[in-house]
Amino acid sequence: MSDQIRVTLPDGSVREVPRGTTPFAIAHSISPRLADAVVVAKIRTTTGNTTDGAEDQSDAAHGGAQTEESMYSDVATAERIVDLAEPLNEDVALWLLKENDPESLRVVRHSAAHVMATAITELYPEVKLGHGPATDSGFFYDILREQPFTPEDLAAIEAKMAEVVARNEPFRHEYIARDEALVGYLQQGDFMKVHFIEKFTKSGEGVSFYRNGEFLDFCRGPHVPSTGRVKAFKVMSIAGAYWLGDEKNPQLQRIYGTAFYTQKELDAHFKHLEEIKARDHRVLGKQLDLFSIQEIAGPGLIFWHPKGALIRKEMENWMRDECLRRGYSLVYTPHIMKRDLWKVSGHDGVYSKDMFPAMELDDAEYRAKPMNCPGHILIYKNSPKSYRDLPQRYAEFGNVYRYERSGTMHGLLRVRGFTQDDAHIFCTPEQISGEVEACLDFAEAVLKNFGFSEYRVELSTRDPKKEGEFFGTAEDWAYSEGALRDVLTNRGLKFQEFPGEAAFYGPKIDVKLVDVLGRLWQLSTVQFDFNLPRRFELEYTGEDGEKHQPVMVHRALFGSVERFFGVLIEHYAGAFPLWLAPVQVGLVPISEKHLDYARTVKAELEKIGLRVELDERNEMMKAKIRDFANEKIPFVLIMGDKEAANNAVSVRTRGKGDEGSTPLADFIARAKDLLTTRSATL
Repeated sequence: MSDQIRVTLPDGSVREVPRGTTPFAIAHSISPRLADAVVVAKIRTTTGNTTDGAEDQSDAAHGGAQTEESMYSDVATAERIVDLAEPLNEDVALWLLKENDPESLRVVRHSAAHVMATAITELYPEVKLGHGPATDSGFFYDILREQPFTPEDLAAIEAKMAEVVARNEPFRHEYIARDEALVGYLQQGDFMKVHFIEKFTKSGEGVSFYRNGEFLDFCRGPHVPSTGRVKAFKVMSIAGAYWLGDEKNPQLQRIYGTAFYTQKELDAHFKHLEEIKARDHRVLGKQLDLFSIQEIAGPGLIFWHPKGALIRKEMENWMRDECLRRGYSLVYTPHIMKRDLWKVSGHDGVYSKDMFPAMELDDAEYRAKPMNCPGHILIYKNSPKSYRDLPQRYAEFGNVYRYERSGTMHGLLRVRGFTQDDAHIFCTPEQISGEVEACLDFAEAVLKNFGFSEYRVELSTRDPKKEGEFFGTAEDWAYSEGALRDVLTNRGLKFQEFPGEAAFYGPKIDVKLVDVLGRLWQLSTVQFDFNLPRRFELEYTGEDGEKHQPVMVHRALFGSVERFFGVLIEHYAGAFPLWLAPVQVGLVPISEKHLDYARTVKAELEKIGLRVELDERNEMMKAKIRDFANEKIPFVLIMGDKEAANNAVSVRTRGKGDEGSTPLADFIARAKDLLTTRSATL
């Protein structure tokens, strides 16, 4: 074995260095200033050699996914992030990541989690630590402690973290024999670390730990060079979390924090959080009287109030009209169906834990539907089909019911009962690409119509290592995944691929919109299904006179009406475009003598379909204007002597203020144009 290795840099240059050289040493050889600026390194093996077993340990303080398995399992990737102090023992491509790289920020947050854990154990030595991963927005640590943490404790933890940062302790990667590590944690009574080591390491290998000062934790890393590189941080909040997510297990205390490179970035983050808070659909829903969730009825069940129902009507009317224009047939299916149907579809087995329990009636067991697809399949199957009849496109605003666990519901965004704008397309294999492409066209039209200009696309495929979780043959999956991949490629769409995230019956394309605050929302989905047509023995007569099996596309574009509505509320902060606003124009007569003219204006506006509210209260004009402004009504029209004499109105536009007097006919023309174009602005 040579004592030299080859390191390829991003500019294509190659350096030969002694085996065991660190990324930091290479950075320093390029430039001392670069060595000071670099945070972490990314490498890709170029010799095909594998790393030694010790480096494959899982991380009890790193990950960020929401399941224990994905948090700790080691997934081989072509590239990996490593410490600057990691010895390089094979030929690699090397990237030196500085603070402007998103991947290095996640490492900073991981290190901040260790700084927080250090502070907690120094202040409260009796605690036991669970895991503490970095997340997309910060980090957390799960803590076992009998006494609840208080806000004062969080402030003390943050102050102690500042001390740990000031000490500038190096993060050192160490390996401890597995048996020795297990004995140590058993003696300390730390059942959580024992669980992690037993489940995610193998007998006879070294277990990966990181140390800073006196603090030591089971961890894969990587980390920044020292605690002093954690510059701007905040301990934010605390919540309960059951050990391993099981309510039968001990309850832990989860302390959340976040970290950034600079105080400026940290301040901007909290300003962003304030913007999110101001747009919270649950608060605005109550303030604007759009919807409610009634405790006596149960969590996750939505009551649409008159103003919210008006917006829903506009959403659904537009969608139904588009469906008809695009060749869909509208259908309706029952809310509950026999359990036998769900056994045939496979939902009763694969999806059963997310369905409401079966109801035993006098003739059979029934289950509330979590999906609309079996109902649409029965409609297709009700009469013979020829190739000339295909494609068959069925669309439904179907109410479905899914058993979300207590504590997981979140306003309109996660509920137990919701309405899917569901459609299923039955077609020949030759038609599949065209139908999928048409669905993507439709999805883009939905986003544009409701005021969203940016989106991301993801392709979810089968994980071949988990064959038992997916129905169908490898050949079926290869064909269907290829069909979706080809459509995305031919459209020139950039997309990310996620193995293992497909539905059990087929791969899918997810279109995730980006809202005004840059947040990503999962809504529209297009799914290929070759399984259900086979399970239900669907047929059509081909041009050759023989029986053939159709393929099937599932698609939902709002995703659910409730979730889409919640996203709309937050995107617009409750200030809806004119065409969606439940009250579009508020009328304010200056005094009682102007009421008759105001009623005439109201009638004229209602003739063109505007939703108008006339404030006839014996209140001051300013109070009426303020109340309409609080309701976020797009236009407020004020009428006095001058307006009545000239058949005019004084216009106040939401977000723009007083625009002065204008002829009523001009305002009507303006409103008509906004309604016709469904403009997102006023």
